[in-house]
Amino acid sequence: MTEIYMPRLSDTMEEGVISSWSKNVGDKVNAGEVLVEIETDKAVMEYEAYDEGYLVKQSVSEGDTVPIGAVIGILGDSPDAVPEESGSGQPEPAAQPEPAPQEPSQPEPSGEQRSATADAAAPAAPSTDGAVRPRSSPLARRLAREYGLDIENVQGSGPKGRVVRADVEAAVSQQPAAAPAPTEQPAAAQPAGGGQPAAAGADEVRGSEELKVSNIRKVIARRLTESKQEVPHFYLRRTIDAEALRSFRSQVNEQLADTGVKVSFNDLIVKACATTLRQHPEVNTSWVDEKLLQHSRVNIGVAVATDAGLMVPVLHDTDTTPLSTIATTSRDLAAKARDGKLKPQEMSGGTFSVSNMGMYGLDSFQAVINPPESAILAVGAMQQQPVVRDGEVVARNTIALELSVDHRAVDGAVGAEFLRDLAQVLENPMRILL
Repeated sequence: MTEIYMPRLSDTMEEGVISSWSKNVGDKVNAGEVLVEIETDKAVMEYEAYDEGYLVKQSVSEGDTVPIGAVIGILGDSPDAVPEESGSGQPEPAAQPEPAPQEPSQPEPSGEQRSATADAAAPAAPSTDGAVRPRSSPLARRLAREYGLDIENVQGSGPKGRVVRADVEAAVSQQPAAAPAPTEQPAAAQPAGGGQPAAAGADEVRGSEELKVSNIRKVIARRLTESKQEVPHFYLRRTIDAEALRSFRSQVNEQLADTGVKVSFNDLIVKACATTLRQHPEVNTSWVDEKLLQHSRVNIGVAVATDAGLMVPVLHDTDTTPLSTIATTSRDLAAKARDGKLKPQEMSGGTFSVSNMGMYGLDSFQAVINPPESAILAVGAMQQQPVVRDGEVVARNTIALELSVDHRAVDGAVGAEFLRDLAQVLENPMRILL
C-alpha cells in the first residue's frame, strides 16, 4: 500500500481542500495521471500521482479541509485490495469481534449524533426490518438525506455496487418530483408571555446566511489586512493624454492582424511600466526584514478578478518580452486564473503590479500594495475630458493613473519621477518598444 499525502503546492500553503477526485475508488492509476484537484490558498491545482496502482481509498471526501502532510488516499497493488466500503473521510475503525445476533438494545442515534467514523463503519448493516442497507459513501448518504431520497432505492455504480454522490444526483435528476422543495424554517418560538424571538431566529428573519470561505479568500483577507496595517502607503495621481496611445494600439493591431494576436490598452500599460522600471530600478525594490532588496528582473503582476477572489498572475522578464508575447501570455494567465489552474511559478516572483479597473467605468481608484512589492499602479477608464491644447479647450481621451507606493522603500520624489516618466512613455508610445 502507498499512502498519498496532502502536498505543499504553494509557499504559503498550510492546508488544502479536496476540490474533486479525478479517480474513483477501484480505478487504475498511472504515474503522471491527475489523481485529485486541490484548492490551495491561491488556486485550484491538479495533483498528479507519483506511483501507479489502484486507488484503494479516498481518505478525505470532496470539500474537506486537511493540513499539509495528512493522508488523503491510499494506492494498492491490486484491485482486489479495494475494501467494500471506501471513500470515507475518516480512518477505518479498528477491527472488532463479530457480535452474536441479538435484538437491538439501543435505539439508532440521530444523524447529528452519529459520527462520521461510525457512519463509514457500516457498509452493509442490517436495518430494523431485516433488509440489508446498500453500501454507500458518507457523502452519498448525506446528500440523500438532504434531497429526501431513500438511499436503499438508489442504484449504485461504484465498486461492488457502492452508492456514490453521482448516483444520488442522477436519481434526483431522474425523479425531480421526488425531491421536495426546501422546507420553510419554522418561525422562531415566542418566549412565554410574549416578547421578541431568540437571537438565532432574528438572524433568519434578516435573511443573513454564513457563506463558506475558500482558502483563497482567507489568504486575500490576511495579506491585504497585513499590507494596509504594516505598509505605509502613499499615493500619487496623474492623468495622461491617451490620444497617441489609442492611435498606436490601432497601428500595432493592424500589423498583427495576420497573427490573430490583439494587443489591449492594458498590455501597452504593462509594457510601459516595465520600460520605465528599467529607468527607475529604485522602484523595482522590496522592503523585507528591515532590508531593501533591489531586483535585477522586472516581473509585473496583473490583477485578475475571479469568482474565487483577486488573483495576480505574474509576467516574468516583462521588460525584455515582446509586446505580442505579453498580449498572448496575459490572456492565457487570465484564463487560467479564472479557471483556478494557475501554477505556483505563475503567481510568484512579482516585483511590481498593475490593477486595471477601467472596464468598470471607474474614473480612478487606489490599489493596495501586494507585499513584498513596493508599488502598484491603478488604472482608471479611458474617457473624454475637456483639455486645453494650444490655448483652446478641446475634447481629448484621457486615462487617470494612481500609483500606490511603500514609503519604507520608495521616497515621494522617486515615486513622482517614476510616474512622470511613465506618463511620458504612454503619451509617446513608440518609446514602449525602445
